[in-house]
Amino acid sequence: MLQITPISAFADNYIWACCLPDSQFCLVVDPGDASVVQHFLQQNGKTLGAILITHHHNDHIGGLAALRQAYPTARVIGPAAEAWRISGLTEQVNHGDAVFIPELNLQFTVMAVPGHTLGHIAFYAAPALFCGDTLFSVGCGRLFEGSPLQMWQSLQQLMSLPDNTLIYCSHEYTQANIRFALTIEPDNQALIDYAEKCALLRKTGQATLPAMLATEKAVNPFLRSDNSKLQQQLQQNSALALFTTLRLEKDSFNG
Repeated sequence: MLQITPISAFADNYIWACCLPDSQFCLVVDPGDASVVQHFLQQNGKTLGAILITHHHNDHIGGLAALRQAYPTARVIGPAAEAWRISGLTEQVNHGDAVFIPELNLQFTVMAVPGHTLGHIAFYAAPALFCGDTLFSVGCGRLFEGSPLQMWQSLQQLMSLPDNTLIYCSHEYTQANIRFALTIEPDNQALIDYAEKCALLRKTGQATLPAMLATEKAVNPFLRSDNSKLQQQLQQNSALALFTTLRLEKDSFNG
């Protein structure tokens, strides 16, 4: 059984480690910090065999150089569109490509999800989705490079995945996102219940992730931009208009 473990880094990053109990092989996703990855590997008797990169931001690739030096045979797989900004890729991939990890018997489908950055990608191997900074629990990534239309289309693509998809995003932003979402839908009972669940998880030192896509469709205002009641409430006439408004409001939210 595949084990997916969050390795905490910086203030709120998660580097995801994928391992099998009876194998030394380990795959990690978006290693912004080499030291915490190396500590995890040593503590668990694992060897780094592959790295997946979703986009070029330093908190996702900052550990690459040190990890490549320590594990020179490791595969480093990332977006071809951002290869010029990511030193150390051994494999460049595009939308629709398949990435097979034989040691874990995993085959990922690559999905182009521009918005946060223009070349951002996600890796999907049912039911796991590694989506970097595109979709968060009860939120989505800031638009540093892309347009609202690009991000909305990327989120729609992710929403087309099965409802049991598990979202392994790269930040523990859930409670902050919930505070914003409750200003949009204070009477959303699914959101209220989810807030209580996440508060308990954090109180006991546990991650709120992975998140279930079915739950996100009920509680995440960005995914609910096509909801006609929400559009009417915020005086918007389309899903894209509502998404754009929500993203701007979230950018300036200090709650």
